Amino acid sequence: QVQLVESGGGLVQAGDSLRLSCAASGRTFSSYVMGWFRQAPGKEREFVAAISRSGSNTYYTNSVKGRFTISRDNAKNTVYLQMNSLKPEDTAVYYCAARSRIVVVTTSTGYDYWGQGTQVTVSS
Repeated sequence: QVQLVESGGGLVQAGDSLRLSCAASGRTFSSYVMGWFRQAPGKEREFVAAISRSGSNTYYTNSVKGRFTISRDNAKNTVYLQMNSLKPEDTAVYYCAARSRIVVVTTSTGYDYWGQGTQVTVSS
């Protein structure tokens, strides 16, 4: 099993940047595909970004391409989400998730472990 703890959320203005971090417990972090999802009030949880186990492959939802960057440091058991040029529509609770299988997927049901979430609020 793996436990995930997100940090780095906050209140920012449109155009600002934030970096989210997700620290994982355990010694097998590099064996997990990692993903970021978000959920806005009244909306379903949606895929934001994912990264392969080695970090060589990354995937993004269209609305964040060119603005967000997912990365990981397997030595530190941490995955990051660098968010630039933030927009009010990026406001949501952001969740980190881990998937124990090799293939990267973008559906929330494909992930086995979840963090508690961190709030990101972007004011206009």
